[in-house]
Amino acid sequence: MSEPQPTEPAPATGRIPHGPFRPGDQVQLTDPKGRINTITLQPGKLYHSHKGSVPHDDIIGSPEGTVYRSSGGVEYLAFRPLLADFAVRMPRGAAVVYPKDAAQIVAMADIFPGARVIEAGAGSGALSCFLLRAVGEHGLVSSYERRPDFADIARANVEKFFGGPHPSWRLTVGSLEDALTETEADRVVLDMLAPWETLDAVAKALIPGGMICAYIATTTQMSRVVEDLRAHGAFAEPYAFETLLRSWHVDGLAVRPDHRMVGHTGFLVTARRLADGVTPPVRRRRPAKGAHPAPETGTPAAGASAPGDAAPAPTTEP
Repeated sequence: MSEPQPTEPAPATGRIPHGPFRPGDQVQLTDPKGRINTITLQPGKLYHSHKGSVPHDDIIGSPEGTVYRSSGGVEYLAFRPLLADFAVRMPRGAAVVYPKDAAQIVAMADIFPGARVIEAGAGSGALSCFLLRAVGEHGLVSSYERRPDFADIARANVEKFFGGPHPSWRLTVGSLEDALTETEADRVVLDMLAPWETLDAVAKALIPGGMICAYIATTTQMSRVVEDLRAHGAFAEPYAFETLLRSWHVDGLAVRPDHRMVGHTGFLVTARRLADGVTPPVRRRRPAKGAHPAPETGTPAAGASAPGDAAPAPTTEP
């Protein structure tokens, strides 16, 4: 179903991401050099560093954005961690999906409130948190993870961030191809080594107009996913891209790009599900010369020169 159906409100999770600090809240303490330490507030406890200590009781009950002075005279700025902060610092089994890619998945795969989303694999749970935030309490994220140890880490991270089990999340230990039971899914997000192996199962689960989004690490994986989506017949023309993130140093008249950036982390490939029985239109865009190998007939590939031939004259694409 492409439109969310009215349901009873799901019970809220335990984490409250606003208001005064409460016991059990995670708090980021940032020192004047920008170093961040994350603590969990407990009455009677102290945050200790080589620059002195800060009592948890001083923080509990105060608003976010408050500055606390340690016994050593160092000032710490306190905020709750954002999801982007939590994702890059969470305990890991598998590598996490970084916030810049998670944001693109939510936007380019059009994850909407109430959506029914299938995810494989769950990894360390970072992307699961972003998807759960996007679908809201009336949606559903059904995650599949082959490795039980990774599933345990993902579950712990999701429950730590949301303050308990999320009512819109189902985690299944097993491969998507073998364990998938959902139908009428709006979106499928694949973060796995060989997403092309799941295309038959994904095509059966997705509604017409639904979307598949694959997150892969290498160019060879990206090429395989795109070509297999084209050959499958159940999907429209795929779109492949990556996102690079560069921060800037801004200090008075000194305005320049930072020397470090978050460069390549992964590629994203998206495609829409066609209606059953529909044949995708033939692409009108000509492939680059020599992009595809020639059939095993001894005939050179399009644009390739036979032995002894002169090099073809350069042409300009229309």
